[in-house]
Formats: sequence, structure tokens, C-alpha cells
Amino acid sequence: MDINTLIDFDKYLLLAMNGSDSLFWDGVVKVYTSMWIWIPLILMLVYVLVKNNNIKDFLVLLLFIAIVVTITDTVSSTICKPFFERWRPTRDPLLMYIVDVVGETRGARYGFTSSHASNSFGIAVFVLLLIKNRALSVSLILWAAMNAFTRIYLGVHYPGDILAGTFIGVVTGWGVYTLYTYVKKRMHSGPRRDWISTQYTSSGYLVSDVYMLLIAMFGTFVAIPVVSFFTFVY
Repeated sequence: MDINTLIDFDKYLLLAMNGSDSLFWDGVVKVYTSMWIWIPLILMLVYVLVKNNNIKDFLVLLLFIAIVVTITDTVSSTICKPFFERWRPTRDPLLMYIVDVVGETRGARYGFTSSHASNSFGIAVFVLLLIKNRALSVSLILWAAMNAFTRIYLGVHYPGDILAGTFIGVVTGWGVYTLYTYVKKRMHSGPRRDWISTQYTSSGYLVSDVYMLLIAMFGTFVAIPVVSFFTFVY
């Protein structure tokens, strides 16, 4: 299979997955892909990290999370997009009048790779490796995958852009976490438990705090269609 066949298949997938005839779902996706709707979840994550770490360890964690985002965003936006110069579907002269566009959401000219996908999966992988809770891990992957899918729905990325961005995010999240564990061992710091208890994850985070994170995440999932209805439909 040559590259042109893959590109054609990528375009076919985009047109099959992009948009809908529903104003309600347009609103849901628009709200989901926005940053502000996730502020409660971000604040809850910060609270959990502060509660389960001393101040020095917390600041180190913030540094490594910042490193994840810096790498994923730099590789995706600063390196890949100008290097490959692949038009976004909404900017491609051959597709820009075919794809469904929600509002004025068209994005910049180039879209390979997806920064949304790389950033989301980078953070998700780092946090799931850090906290080590199965329910949270599955939920974080679901959150990142849905965040990535919104970009296809909005027509600003091809599925191939999303897959490449996901790969960058997963590799970066795993790599930075590996570096973090090395630094943590050198510091002899981080959450430490001298006993085994079902109250803690294997990495030493309170399970009750993990539940609070899950409540914040799924509470936001529930809030999104409500906010969408009153913002875009009602």
C-alpha cells in the first residue's frame, strides 16, 4: 500500500466521521474540546497531587507535567506541522467546502500532527503511570480519546493526524515518567507507604482521592451536554 492510498483512505475516514446534522451534538463537541470546561478536573488533580506529596515532590511533579506538555506541543506544533505542511481538512482547497464545520472553527493552515491528541495522551499516560489505578487509567484514556475524536468531528484534523499525535503523546508521557521515576529515586522522595493497604494505590495515592478525581471527570462528562444545551440549543 503506497502513501497516496493511505492519504485517500485517511480522507475517506474523515468524511465518514466528521460532523453530524445535530446542533445539539455540535454544541457538545464544541464544549468538550474547550479548555475551560475541564478546569474543575485540573483543580482536583492539583489537589490530589498536593495532598499526596510534600511540597518539594509536588513542585517536581508540576515540572515534569510541564515537560510533558512542552515536548508534545513542541514536537506537534513547532516541528511536525511546519515540516510536513499538511493542510487541515478545513484549509485544504479540495475539502474545505465539503467537511462539516462548527461555527468558525477552522484552525491554522497545517494539521499534522494533532496537538490536542499529543497533549491529551501525554498527560493521560503520565498521570495513569503516576497514580496506578485501573479505573482511573481507563477513564483517562477514554478522556484523551474523546478529546482527540472531537478534532475529527470538527473537521480540523484527519484521523492520521490524530494517530500520529497519539503516538507522540504516549511515547512522551511514558518517557517523561521514566525520567521522573529516576529523579525521584535519586531524591528518595515521593509518596511512600511502609505497609500494604487497600486504602492506597500501589504508588501510594489514596484511593479515596482517586475516586474524587473520577467524580470530577464524570461529573464534567454529565455537565457538558447540559452546558451545550443551554449555550448552543436553548
